[in-house]
Amino acid sequence: MSLHTAGSLTLLGFEPSFMRLPPPRLEVSDAELMWINPDYSPHLLWETGLCQDNSKGAEVRELMSKAFKGPLIPTQQQQVLAELEADSRLVYHCGLTPQKLPDLVENNPMIAIECLLKLMSSSQLNEYLSALVNMDMSLHSMEVVNRLTTAVDLPTEFIHLYISNCISSCENIKDKYMQNRLVRLVCVFLQSLIRNKIINVQDLFIEVQAFCIEFSRIREAAGLFRLLKTLE
Repeated sequence: MSLHTAGSLTLLGFEPSFMRLPPPRLEVSDAELMWINPDYSPHLLWETGLCQDNSKGAEVRELMSKAFKGPLIPTQQQQVLAELEADSRLVYHCGLTPQKLPDLVENNPMIAIECLLKLMSSSQLNEYLSALVNMDMSLHSMEVVNRLTTAVDLPTEFIHLYISNCISSCENIKDKYMQNRLVRLVCVFLQSLIRNKIINVQDLFIEVQAFCIEFSRIREAAGLFRLLKTLE
C-alpha cells in the first residue's frame, strides 16, 4: 500500500495491469467514403448587378413618369426606346402598370408598343391587354394593336373583343364628325387585319357586315364591305 498525501491508504500501487489491445479499425464503406470525400464542390454565386450604376434605370423611370402625362420630345423618346432595347428587364421597373397603360398609349404609342412587346412573357400580360381593350378607342390605340398583331401572335379572343369594342364605340358616339372619322379608322384597321390574315373574317363576318351596312355612306365602309364579299 502507498501512503496518500492526506494520510489515507490507497491501492494505487497494487492495481494489476491489464493488457488492452487497440480495437480493430472498422472497414470504410463506399458510402462513407462518399460522405467523407464528396465529389462535388459548391460554387459561389455572384450577384453581377450588385453595386452597378443604376442611374440609367432612374432616368428611364423619370422619363416614363413624364410619358404618362404627355408626349415626350423625340430625343427623350429615343432614349427610352434605346434603354428598353438594351435591357428588357427595365420594363418591369420603369413604373408601368396596367392602369397607366392607356395614358402611355395616348401620349407615347411607340413606347407603349415597345413595352408591350417586352411584356409578352409577363404573368400580367392579360391585365395589360385587358386595359388596352377597355380604353377609349382612338387612332393611337388602333396603331398599337395593329403593330402588336403584326409583330407577335396575340390571343384571338383579345383581337375579337377589341374589334367588337371598336364597332360599339362607332355606333354609340353622338358627334357625327367624330363618328365618321372613327368609322374610317376602324375600316382601315379591319382591312389591314384581313389582308394580313391576322383574323379569320368568318369569325366576325355577321358583326362586321352589319357595321359596313350601317355606315355604307362612308367610302371606307363600302370598300370593306366589298372586301368581305370577295372572301365569301
